[in-house]
Amino acid sequence: MASVAKTGEWLPGRPEYSLLALGVVLTIAGLVVVYSASFVIGLARYGSGQYFVIRQAAWALLGGVLMLIALRTDYRVYRAFAVPLMLATLLALAAVVFVGQEAGGARRWLGVGELTVQPAEFAKFTVIVYVAAWLASKGNSIRSMQDGLLPFVVIIGSVAALILLQPNLGTTFVIVSVTLAMFWAAGASLAQIITLGFAGLGALAILATVEGYRMDRLTAFFDAESDPLGHGFQTLQALIALGNGGVTGLGLGASRGKFFYIPESHTDGVYAVLGEELGFVGTSLVLLLYVALMVVGFRIARRARDQFGFLVATGITTWLVFQALVNIGGIVRVIPLTGVPLPFLSYGGSALAAEMLALGVLLNISRYGADRGGFLERERAPTSRRQVVRRVRA
Repeated sequence: MASVAKTGEWLPGRPEYSLLALGVVLTIAGLVVVYSASFVIGLARYGSGQYFVIRQAAWALLGGVLMLIALRTDYRVYRAFAVPLMLATLLALAAVVFVGQEAGGARRWLGVGELTVQPAEFAKFTVIVYVAAWLASKGNSIRSMQDGLLPFVVIIGSVAALILLQPNLGTTFVIVSVTLAMFWAAGASLAQIITLGFAGLGALAILATVEGYRMDRLTAFFDAESDPLGHGFQTLQALIALGNGGVTGLGLGASRGKFFYIPESHTDGVYAVLGEELGFVGTSLVLLLYVALMVVGFRIARRARDQFGFLVATGITTWLVFQALVNIGGIVRVIPLTGVPLPFLSYGGSALAAEMLALGVLLNISRYGADRGGFLERERAPTSRRQVVRRVRA
């Protein structure tokens, strides 16, 4: 990670176009997959097979605007507004708990009617910005218990508690894991990471067993076959869909699992529908896209000119890739189902807009990377022979 004496002298260069291309490809692929996966449920619930894809496209347009604005906005601006952003996030999460809209036994949305937003999705981005600003200001003192570990636990614990009240364990798991990775990247000691890791796993085990539906997910993971029409239904149907797809799939739009076999086929189960329609080839291509996103994102982080940019790029890349692995891992039964969406591909307006905003910030960080961009001259260039002579004499 390169460093400079005066950050105010930086000049932006061209963005990382490969990252922009990955974002565009994933977003377009997401619209296609959402249309295929949601056609049946949209027709049954709302009388229109295009119901979900139209709304997803509208959010994609909004996300595109946010991405372009973020691409052209110096990422260091977010550091100055880290505290207000964090306060606004905490207020929004608290508002969800008390006045949010409820659906499916969870209270996660703010808004009126269909004009709703899910603050927890944007909280992933704002928490990354705040934690990056806080870690960058601490320097090596984060390795101490008083200045590093305890404040970190309080900060992340406050956000996690509000999201757990919704309840939303999957999003909490993603935020805690991403910020823990940032803490490690900032220079935390191995003892601190091990302590936080064991404490987090213990808390996760308790939270996963106190609620009945979470316990059902664990049971489905370990022994779905014991109740194939009950708690094991979603897990087994996702695997059946992947098996039906084989190597090349049944064809785009030809999924059978989306006919109410795969619960929430357009959100949590979109990867299973993708596997049934495009087979092992299609799912492997999607995995390669996320791997490419990881490589490019961490390369941008490594070339960032300051600690704040390095940590923000690390957090955003870890968030998008880790969440993708958590979703896919649940579908292929490597880990229990968590309910988190597949970035860019699952239906969810707030999630898509937040992901595209984060991608725009990552693109802006790439414009100031050590391999591109430049510096402002300390003095104006001479415009006359007399000024040249004075410059030479000096």
